[in-house]
Amino acid sequence: MSNKIITIDQESKGERLDHFLVKTLPDFSRSKIQTMIKEGLVSVNGKEAAVHRFLKEGDKVEILKQPLELSEKAAKKARPKKEFVEDPLIGRGIWKKIKIVDDTPEFLVIEKPSGILVHPTSKGETNTLIDWAVSKYPEIAKIGDEPGRAGIVHRLDKEVSGLMVIPKTLASFENIKRQFKIRTIDKKYIALVYGRVKNETGEINFPISRSVSKSGMFAALPLGSELGKAAKTIYHIKQKFINHTLLEVEIMTGRTHQIRVHLLAMGHGIVGDPLYKNKGIKERGVPERIFLHAASLAFNDLEGVRHQYTSELPGGLKDYLKKVKA
Repeated sequence: MSNKIITIDQESKGERLDHFLVKTLPDFSRSKIQTMIKEGLVSVNGKEAAVHRFLKEGDKVEILKQPLELSEKAAKKARPKKEFVEDPLIGRGIWKKIKIVDDTPEFLVIEKPSGILVHPTSKGETNTLIDWAVSKYPEIAKIGDEPGRAGIVHRLDKEVSGLMVIPKTLASFENIKRQFKIRTIDKKYIALVYGRVKNETGEINFPISRSVSKSGMFAALPLGSELGKAAKTIYHIKQKFINHTLLEVEIMTGRTHQIRVHLLAMGHGIVGDPLYKNKGIKERGVPERIFLHAASLAFNDLEGVRHQYTSELPGGLKDYLKKVKA
């Protein structure tokens, strides 16, 4: 059986990839389809795609023959008491994109790709960064403050890429955790935002709280508000374009979605952000991910030696930046 290729027609354009496949493959559950997409078993125009990709007329969606031959109904008939489950350490395409930058007895520094969760949520995902780390370095499973978040001292949103440090010993965990607490960790991001930011450098201090109207989102509150948590973001302009600005961003507090919320509150949402968007902006031809990348990281090891790391923008973001009009 060959791979299945579907060309998107006018009727199906604008649909999300996973929603489209739920209708196209009725033998598969939505969760199974999302897993197939994340593991690289579905491509759009010959390239791996995100679950939330919105399809365009003429797009060619290709489904590898492996999952087609193992539809859920067929699997149940063949093995009524067992559901087909792939080996947890293979078939996870996103894991192949994780790059090890430095590997020492104390810690691991990696480049996290966009599209991978750092740790499982309440849904119990098993293809997270921590699952990958523990599979390669079992000792990490015993490190950390919470079960299921082994070795985690800081996080990046699923959509965000870039540098992360993962301690491999308890002493290193406490050392790096302390440096984050006292703000001696140097961590900077690169963000492309809509509009021309006026000031060459600036500080954003709006408190942040959970959104009362949108589940899973956060909102910036007016200065002086007693609600929410204090948050501080510093930015510097790296390059100006006609309708965009490239920023270097540093956060002095670690609130969830802080950079995204603060930049939107300033009137300059990040290009490609699926959640925090400027009103009235129609995104066309944008990257299939948020334009936010953790580009530099510096901290001290247990001996007090400073380690500094840098990470270039991923290829997709570089390519998009070349298209932005200066």
